Amino acid sequence: MLPLYSPENFFRREAEGGSIQATQAQDLGEVLTIHMQKITRSHGVRLRQTWEQLNPLFGRLQDAANHGELFKEAQDYARDAAQRAILTLDVLRERGNNDIAHEAAGMPPVLIYDYDVVMDGKDLTPPVNYYLLKIKPPAGVETFDWKRPYLIIDPRAGHGAGIGGFKPDSQVGVALHDGHPVYFTVFRPQPEPGQTLADVMRAEAKFVGEIRRRHPDAPKPIIVGNCQGGWATLILAAANPEVTGPLVINGAPVAAWSGRKGENPMRYNGGLLGGILPALLLADLGGGIFDGANLVMNFEILNPGRLYFGDYFDLYVAPEKQKARFLEFQRWWGGFHLMNEQEIHWIVEQIFVGNRLARGEARIERGRRLDIKSIRSPIIVFASLGDNITPPQQALNWIVDTFVDEHEIRIRGHRIIYMIHDKVGHLGIFVSSSIAKKEHSEVTSTMKTIEALAPGLYEMTIDETEGEGVHEHFRVSFHERKLSDLAAFDDSRDDEKGFATVSRLSELGSELYDMGVRPLVQASVNRQTAELSRRLHPARVSRRVFSDENPAMKIVAQAAARVAEAREPADRDNPFLGLEKIWAEGVVQMFDFWRDLRDAAYEMSFFAIYGNPWMQRLGAPNAYSRKRLDPGELAHLPEVEEILLGVDRGGFDVAVIRMLILMVESRGAVRRDRLERSAKVLSQDEPFASLGAEKRSAIIREQTIVVEFARERAIETLPDLLPDLEDRRRAVATVEYIAGSVDEMLPQTVKTLEKLRAVLGLESVVVGGASKIDPLEGGKKKSLAAPTAA
Repeated sequence: MLPLYSPENFFRREAEGGSIQATQAQDLGEVLTIHMQKITRSHGVRLRQTWEQLNPLFGRLQDAANHGELFKEAQDYARDAAQRAILTLDVLRERGNNDIAHEAAGMPPVLIYDYDVVMDGKDLTPPVNYYLLKIKPPAGVETFDWKRPYLIIDPRAGHGAGIGGFKPDSQVGVALHDGHPVYFTVFRPQPEPGQTLADVMRAEAKFVGEIRRRHPDAPKPIIVGNCQGGWATLILAAANPEVTGPLVINGAPVAAWSGRKGENPMRYNGGLLGGILPALLLADLGGGIFDGANLVMNFEILNPGRLYFGDYFDLYVAPEKQKARFLEFQRWWGGFHLMNEQEIHWIVEQIFVGNRLARGEARIERGRRLDIKSIRSPIIVFASLGDNITPPQQALNWIVDTFVDEHEIRIRGHRIIYMIHDKVGHLGIFVSSSIAKKEHSEVTSTMKTIEALAPGLYEMTIDETEGEGVHEHFRVSFHERKLSDLAAFDDSRDDEKGFATVSRLSELGSELYDMGVRPLVQASVNRQTAELSRRLHPARVSRRVFSDENPAMKIVAQAAARVAEAREPADRDNPFLGLEKIWAEGVVQMFDFWRDLRDAAYEMSFFAIYGNPWMQRLGAPNAYSRKRLDPGELAHLPEVEEILLGVDRGGFDVAVIRMLILMVESRGAVRRDRLERSAKVLSQDEPFASLGAEKRSAIIREQTIVVEFARERAIETLPDLLPDLEDRRRAVATVEYIAGSVDEMLPQTVKTLEKLRAVLGLESVVVGGASKIDPLEGGKKKSLAAPTAA
């Protein structure tokens, strides 16, 4: 080791600093280039499109002038525009009144379904503001208690609950139409005094326990987590791996440092806004309560053109048609909920600034570390390239950070399936849309078979569709993937070093604030001033100013009633309507241009501040990743060695599962129809049905390890597992029934099948000879299982 103050050490550090500065300069140049190219390209295209739209409009205006109709067209447009303005103001008045009524009613969830309250977290010890609902199926829809129940956990990120059951073809509707009982976790606006996320996690575990008690004949419930409800679902499953069934994680920002250069500006908030300090200060100014309206404003400034102008212009264009849709969504968007200081502190420190959950360092409470590796349930991750709040890198990189490689995923018995769409936005992931609905329908129906997959990392792709609406069905495939496939979605992980510095500075700033400033801030706030600050929040005032609390709006209500009676829309071909549309597109583009320049300055400021050598050295203690085993060491894990000792022990059940895994290994992908046949055999036919889901999963995991580390030995010992010739024929027939026709198999799959038949002393593969009848159906073959399973 070099002495700390040796000349060699000095020059080494200087060389490292020079390298870091060179990287910083390269990053800044790359970021500037990406942003300028994107701005030039996108806004250039939009300007050309605007000009192309203007040319025919000028022609129509000239024709109207030549025919003496220009004044009449202008008059019709002015009347129509004035009427639409009054009707739009009246819709905003209704929105303000709806907000007041919604708040007076306690801000119930915005579900469109009737429901019963099953458990109230207020009655638990310690109490929480969460409660469990059971959704009542609509008329004509029947659910069955023996079917696997669903529990949907909605995000608590400033808004209220219910977005996952917002429309008939959202998550709730799809699951109900498939006959599944559906439960929903919602929350009240005000947290219970002293409530923490650990308390919330324990309450959710009790909710799952109650669901299992109500459905003793059904498999463990599927937990669906939306956005921030996604990482909450992972926390629940990591802390209570024994209670949950499969997990569906939709657009959840788990690896919060991740993203691509030139995109995802939201990830830089922690570094440029002071880490955890703004959240602590706002919570203290709120009397220990953090106002969710602040989080909603963060989302809005990501796309100000859409949220501050575009949505309102769409309403203005056709207020009669857009009124219901606008008010429906705004009822949820404006339902601002609150958090305790302890809750927002944990979220910002452990996830968004510290990135600790992805790195295996998060602690839900003292002495209780959360490790995603402890989850035993299948995990399905849904992400989108069109999501500017949770990009795919943040939704998927926790997998890369958690495991050494895809082999460790298999060895530890995990089934991780991911889907990535190319354009659906963040809310579209779990709100009704033609894209998201497709994915959710497929997850719902495929869940019956997904647990039959061998452990591993898979990408799920949707190949074909048939039917419409909630009755639409899809043919899917599962493709084995490597961690390198996930890493390819990111440009580099090197830019995350700056976030380690942000984390370190945030910790230091938090301690200084606690010691020096916080007592003064807390002493200056009382309950009345805290409540007043919430009522005067711009997000609330901008909505309530249009309500009937404003006396001037009564005039608008009267005017809107008269306009509705005398409504005379302008002709759709009116050229002034075309000019209005182009003007609105110009306003949106102006907002977008400002946003793009802001994002460029935002990102460059981050790299300029946190990319220099001094900042990198400051953040070095936090620039760590979890300790990883060398891939070669995985074979020497005690659990692996113990399983490999029993490679020649087992019976019919073990042999069939082993052969299925060998067949999958040779294919690299699993089609839905094959997976359905596998699920049917392994769950309904004997001897597999008697094993139970947990024992069956254990055998699948064990045989995956056997095939992974001793493939040839796994094949050679098959005769030991199947000493009887008739059992061998029946086992191979079962495997061929599941695999399907030999004509559709890949050459390497046929080769594997030939090898299995040869080692078992059976005749060669017959082309087209696979049976379409389940060889085990209808018979109780318990004697085929070994007395003691492997």
